[in-house]
Amino acid sequence: METRPPLPPFTFETAVQKVRAAEDGWNSRDPERVSLAYTADSKWRNRAEFVTGRAEIVGLLSRKWARELDYRLIKEIWAFAGNRIAVRFAYEWHDDAGNWFRSYGNENWEFEGNGLMAVRHACINDLPIKPADRKFHWPLGRRPDDHPGLSDLGL
Repeated sequence: METRPPLPPFTFETAVQKVRAAEDGWNSRDPERVSLAYTADSKWRNRAEFVTGRAEIVGLLSRKWARELDYRLIKEIWAFAGNRIAVRFAYEWHDDAGNWFRSYGNENWEFEGNGLMAVRHACINDLPIKPADRKFHWPLGRRPDDHPGLSDLGL
């Protein structure tokens, strides 16, 4: 049986670990890798798109990262209880015309006992920004441990 620690029920510390693991996965921009954190029949609402299962998750993420270039994400825990975690996040990206955006959102997650996410609801809004207003400047990939989080950045 697949497992993805930490497992529910979550403590504050394990919920924070789960949030950081999700952030790290998404910053890889590898749809196949990211899909493995979800159950085989995981159900998502992402903006106005509804997907079910890993193959559809891979498709959604492949389309997303083909459009959202130089993607860098920070997630922060908002609340947790039992097998559920709520997060807020922001990510910066640009389109193929060089227009920069900061996307803000909230996610509600529900996990199976094996630590795989079974349900993900995401609400996301895009804010056009000037390149000089960017705050996420680390090299593509995992956010460095010493890089400020959302609250530290005033976001």
